[in-house]
Amino acid sequence: MNAPTYRVEPLARHDRATFSSGKAALDDYLRTRAGQDMRRRVAACFVTVDVATSGIAGYYTLAACQMQLADIADDLRRKLPRYPTIPAALLGRLAVDHRWQGQGIGGILIADAARRAIRAEITAHMMVVQAKSDAAANFYRNHGFRPGPQKPLQLYAPLASLTAVPDR
Repeated sequence: MNAPTYRVEPLARHDRATFSSGKAALDDYLRTRAGQDMRRRVAACFVTVDVATSGIAGYYTLAACQMQLADIADDLRRKLPRYPTIPAALLGRLAVDHRWQGQGIGGILIADAARRAIRAEITAHMMVVQAKSDAAANFYRNHGFRPGPQKPLQLYAPLASLTAVPDR
């Protein structure tokens, strides 16, 4: 069995200067605001590090949120208590450096986020993401997320369904 090519860990003193996903807002966030958000406990940021180069291959942020029960598809809603909102984990940002795009890093990040949310002592049933474009929404749909009925760029998925991507 091969050793893992990547490891996912909390953002710390990683070199963020060369990270380039092709999306300026996502690159700027990692370089200038992710550490501040972590210190303020607004969001947790996790990076995927290429073991061979120690470079950041990708990152995501995770925070708590709520999902309106009315915004969840009937087949999932039937299995949930009739509270107006359901606790969820917000996958706030996700980006992959252009040098590692197309290698499954996005799926690794989603699965890691789901596993962390499931292990958390504060519970969440779903993961929610607000896609910034149709292309981003397609990426999330390909990883098991569903669009909301009134908000097609707000996608969600039960956490248990997102852990299938193996660690690398």
